[in-house]
Amino acid sequence: MDFRLKVFYTVANRLSFTKAAAELFITQPAISKHIQELEDYYKIKLFERNGAKISLTKAGVVLLEHTKSIFGIYREIDFDMSTLINQQSGILRLGASTTISQYIIPPILARFHQKLQDIKVSLRNGNTEQIENALINKEIEIGIVEGQTKNTTIKYTEFLKDELVLVCNRTNPLFSKEKITLKELQSLSLVLREQGSGTLEVIEYALKPLGINLSQLNIEMQLGSTESIKSYLMNSNCVAFISIHAIEKELKNNELVIIDVDNLIIERYFYIISLHGKTNALSELFIKNIVNHYNLKL
Repeated sequence: MDFRLKVFYTVANRLSFTKAAAELFITQPAISKHIQELEDYYKIKLFERNGAKISLTKAGVVLLEHTKSIFGIYREIDFDMSTLINQQSGILRLGASTTISQYIIPPILARFHQKLQDIKVSLRNGNTEQIENALINKEIEIGIVEGQTKNTTIKYTEFLKDELVLVCNRTNPLFSKEKITLKELQSLSLVLREQGSGTLEVIEYALKPLGINLSQLNIEMQLGSTESIKSYLMNSNCVAFISIHAIEKELKNNELVIIDVDNLIIERYFYIISLHGKTNALSELFIKNIVNHYNLKL
């Protein structure tokens, strides 16, 4: 039954018998056989078949949720039993929003691996909304994000303080200008993050009390990562709000410069997120590692 559920879980996530067969290293007829046996056992269809395409039935959606929970319990059992014999091992599935996955979490993961080499870490990258959805869908155990949507099923814990600063490249006429007004800001060509990004949400929230909506800004482009925004800035006269953590190298090399905006300070926290009451032992171990490194009081 465990392997049948693993087959079902893989097919449900891939929505392809062929891809599931390749991932599990078994034949496609074997995949079909296991799914048929599950459907016979529960006396209900799990997939709708429409030619080459398949989709989950209502029963399939229910079974997928239970399967995620079962495999989550198995991972906890593996970790808890291994700690009893002084061996910490298991698989930790993390998610991090774009800025964090690129500039914050890699050194944390390197130190974590040096201490606990038998723990395998899988890192998913996406914007804040995507990482929160992955957590809710139990595709990851823990996430670190740039904003918070205040979803009631999610526990948000402050991690690191960050500041978003307005920057431009060294060829921009603004390069030598130390400060601009809010009115000048509205006339500048801006590059912003995409909808669903925690960075965009924080910028919008900071401008609102000043009577400025995003619709009043001169937005030239919206891009899906900080790296793409930095690259765009290097080749245009645009400006952008970017995390101070993401531009240390460019500031040092004098490639980008910070422009102060009158009466505007955009600060935020990065948040560790988990489902309420669902943090497992391996996730707690990872959080403890972060707390110890940054000397945090969570």
